[in-house]
Amino acid sequence: MKRLIPRTLLTPAVLSIAIISIVPLLITLYYSLVKFSLLAPGDHPFHGLENFYFFFTDGAFVPALHNTFVLMFSVMLITVLGGAALGLLINEAFPGRAIVRVLLISPFLVMPAVNSLMWKNMLLNPIYGLFAQVSHLLGQTPIDWLSEYPLLSIVMMVSWQWLPFACLIFMTALQSMDREQLEAAGMDGANYLQQLRYLYIPHLGRAVSVVLMIEMIFLLSVFAEIFTTTGGGPGFDTTTITFMIYQQALQSYDIGAASAGALFAVLLANIAAFFLMRVIGKNLAK
Repeated sequence: MKRLIPRTLLTPAVLSIAIISIVPLLITLYYSLVKFSLLAPGDHPFHGLENFYFFFTDGAFVPALHNTFVLMFSVMLITVLGGAALGLLINEAFPGRAIVRVLLISPFLVMPAVNSLMWKNMLLNPIYGLFAQVSHLLGQTPIDWLSEYPLLSIVMMVSWQWLPFACLIFMTALQSMDREQLEAAGMDGANYLQQLRYLYIPHLGRAVSVVLMIEMIFLLSVFAEIFTTTGGGPGFDTTTITFMIYQQALQSYDIGAASAGALFAVLLANIAAFFLMRVIGKNLAK
């Protein structure tokens, strides 16, 4: 009886979550197994695994998979290192620290499409962008970033937006450090680098795991920055798995192939989440 009442009360919530998450997945699975093109509406005959074969043998698949991993791991590396450095920098009290923290966090509140337009028009524009003006001041030829280094440009945009998130997590973790332990280390003669090696970095281990897990899930679905600035090009230089699914669904109107790609993306995210959860579990168990 003690267990029946809590389980009964939880049942509507569990069923709601199951319906919201499982029903779309089942619909996607169905579309991936039938021939469904918006250009030929009507019956949807069984198509077997042809949609998966078509998606995986598309000329854009290998570059898209490569770009997805490069984008994801580059942003994770930049945000973890940069976020930890910023968190340590503003961890100690100084005048105006509250204002600095708000300014640091504010990029995370900007919508991805706005972030993309700001970088495209105000920073990376080869004629009147900030980077072009700096190049003119230094006597250098401005770089057309979106044409010459398109994937690096996307990495910079996404990193700028996700850096405050990592910084916020690390700041919270640093606030929970044992101050007496730090003072004792200082009294024993440990310099800052030694404190960083043996106290700060081990303490940030769990926070790093959390940042990596959350960022990995969201970075697999980066879309607005690519759609707004490069449109997946030049060529396939900035095409990712997410953008390829969009192209199949809303440019080629092939819902079957897009559904097959979506299932592959779900599988990819679950594999990544599985390994990260194991890492986090080990960190929490320490």
